[in-house]
Amino acid sequence: MNKFILIITLSVFCLIDTSAQQVPQFSQNMFNKLANNPGYAGSRGLVATSVLHRSQWMGFGENNSAGASTQNFSIDAEIPFLKGGVGLNIVKDDLAQFSNLGLQASYAYRIELPSAQIGMGLSIGVFQSGLDGSLLNPSQSGDQAIPSGDAKGSNLDFGTGIYFNTQDVYIGFSSLHLTEPTIEWTNGQDYDLERHYFLIAGYFHDINNVLSLNPSLYLKSDGATSQLDINSNIVYTNQNNNQMWGGVSYRLDEGIILLAGMDITKDLRFGLGYDLTVLNSMSNSLEIMLGYNFKIKANKSLSGYKNPRFL
Repeated sequence: MNKFILIITLSVFCLIDTSAQQVPQFSQNMFNKLANNPGYAGSRGLVATSVLHRSQWMGFGENNSAGASTQNFSIDAEIPFLKGGVGLNIVKDDLAQFSNLGLQASYAYRIELPSAQIGMGLSIGVFQSGLDGSLLNPSQSGDQAIPSGDAKGSNLDFGTGIYFNTQDVYIGFSSLHLTEPTIEWTNGQDYDLERHYFLIAGYFHDINNVLSLNPSLYLKSDGATSQLDINSNIVYTNQNNNQMWGGVSYRLDEGIILLAGMDITKDLRFGLGYDLTVLNSMSNSLEIMLGYNFKIKANKSLSGYKNPRFL
């Protein structure tokens, strides 16, 4: 039944058109779920941290730098006495002279089922955006729409999400910029945030004793335009339960993404994503991920689905 649901979901959303959006796109989205879904917080039964750097459109910026640069830090943990988990997610996104900074704290209430769990989460935080007009070179001076200095502003930002997982399957639906806040810059201009919706799903299938297949999808939409990644990783697990993986993603209307990574130790993880842009004129992108897990010592036995294999 789980396989059937995943196949139907993949087929339906392959038909959706894609385009650029306000929320940054991460190629290693299967390892970065808290960035878009507060319901994920605490789902693994340990303290999980992740640091990610993305250089988008390399060579497109000044001095052959990246056209856009994005950094993401996240940490989440199960808190039993709160009957759920908490998380913190920080995203910094720079595109030429334009910059965004988002900080969200999350709480997810977890419902334990016989062989699964459901997390229902909320996030609250601050979103800051700005434009350094002093670095611009307008063709006509005195344009009131172009700030002469550093214009910025901030506002409260909310999100919500639901996340379901067993040991082998996950599916989540979430929304960010829930109230569509308007950020008032110091020069009097407004920057409006659009509500975004996210659908994630994945499945872990054993091929043999050491190899597994991990297909997944990631859909992002603001109601008018959408982006879709269809991912598939082959995972090798050695006798010490450490993993290595490699795979490929297809991003609709953009190109393909090469994925690779490994567990450096039982708790330290390293991953790479390289975007090959073949369907438009933009250059390639590189993404680097580091993750570290801290085990939680508790006087209870963890169920199998508390440590999903696809993570």
